[in-house]
Amino acid sequence: MPDTVTLAERPPLHHRALYQDVAERLRQQIFNRELEPGGWIDEQKIAAEYGISRTPLREALKVLAVEGLVTMKLRRGAYVTEMSSTDVAQVYHLMALLESDAAGRVAAQAEPTQIAELQALHDRLEAQVDQRDAFFATNEQFHLRLLALAGNRWSEQIVLDLRKVMKLNRHLSLFKQGRLAESLAEHRSVMAAIAAGNSEEATRMMRAHFDNGLQAAAS
Repeated sequence: MPDTVTLAERPPLHHRALYQDVAERLRQQIFNRELEPGGWIDEQKIAAEYGISRTPLREALKVLAVEGLVTMKLRRGAYVTEMSSTDVAQVYHLMALLESDAAGRVAAQAEPTQIAELQALHDRLEAQVDQRDAFFATNEQFHLRLLALAGNRWSEQIVLDLRKVMKLNRHLSLFKQGRLAESLAEHRSVMAAIAAGNSEEATRMMRAHFDNGLQAAAS
């Protein structure tokens, strides 16, 4: 009978593969506009800059292509995806459907401690209305936490990917003059409906939040 190997004797699991680290670095460069939407990705230059071969770089680009951040063009290479007005409208539509459903579910089923957690995130938004970058980060935290509390991991994953793609949009609605204050007021309505356990109102308010965001992005 072969010797058994205890858990402690097993070799340690490998850390993230190199291509995953490369993908994250590229992802952040895209989000920070160091790689511009519509721009060609110079594989040779980036491989030299990162000190890697082109193999992990190409694997990383495949990951980003699946996420929608990169577009692969036959015989032309990889480009940072550029969002058209139609793309933006379609993404907003899907996010509105999924996140309004999540808001309704959370209003119907959330425990008091979970509502308090969302309220704490909302309170941070209130304090950050004059700090755009901080507001963006907390706003995303609020939406993703809401999805997590709704308990549908498929919706959560889809929205996570859609939110990555939305960062490519040159005309983010929250950049518009006065839009942060409007967005905050909409969040108040969503939060009030959730706290009151009003599922229908929470769904309606979240849908209106996205409709208003799309209108601001399109203007």
